[in-house]
Amino acid sequence: MYLIVGLGNPGAQYAKNRHNIGFMMIDALIRGPFFGPEKKNFDGITSEGQIETAKGLKKVLALKPQTYMNLSGQSVQKAMQFYKIKPERVMVFHDELDLAPGRLRMKLGGGHAGHNGLRSIMANVGPNFMRGRMGIGHPGAKEDVLPWVLGDFAKADQGWLSALNDACVRALPMLLAGTPDAAERYQNEVMRLAPAPKLDTRQIANQKD
Repeated sequence: MYLIVGLGNPGAQYAKNRHNIGFMMIDALIRGPFFGPEKKNFDGITSEGQIETAKGLKKVLALKPQTYMNLSGQSVQKAMQFYKIKPERVMVFHDELDLAPGRLRMKLGGGHAGHNGLRSIMANVGPNFMRGRMGIGHPGAKEDVLPWVLGDFAKADQGWLSALNDACVRALPMLLAGTPDAAERYQNEVMRLAPAPKLDTRQIANQKD
């Protein structure tokens, strides 16, 4: 069993926030034909399914913690304990300020870089899980960060946002294949399927590739 987690905050008022891009990715995943109905489990919303890979079918539990971002780790830990899932089989998709909008970086382990959802997961299960860093861009000034992440995506963002979420789902067989370069291959395939939008000069000054 693999655990694929999308981070966000519960409630209609947060649904379209940049901070909820992880929830959006999970919603795209469980719309597929091989996932069951949503259920309330482990202080979250879950859906069980299967993903076809080059090495056969892989069982997957999709999870959207409903504990609010800074307690996400409690929900993740409960799901892991119930299914006896190792940290290396946990993939967490979350918003990333330090990546340009539409970019994706996938890696195993690392720090939390101030992200409260990652901070909570690391406190509960350790650092050795896979992180899918989904770029939302940086507003430029530190004091603008909170209203930026808790602000809604603009209408102009909807094209790349939908494409990125769909690509993250379509490329999952590569990530679950279990090869040493799975994260890199997955990242490259997502970016091939959904190239990030081009930024203007002012935006580029505030972003990291």
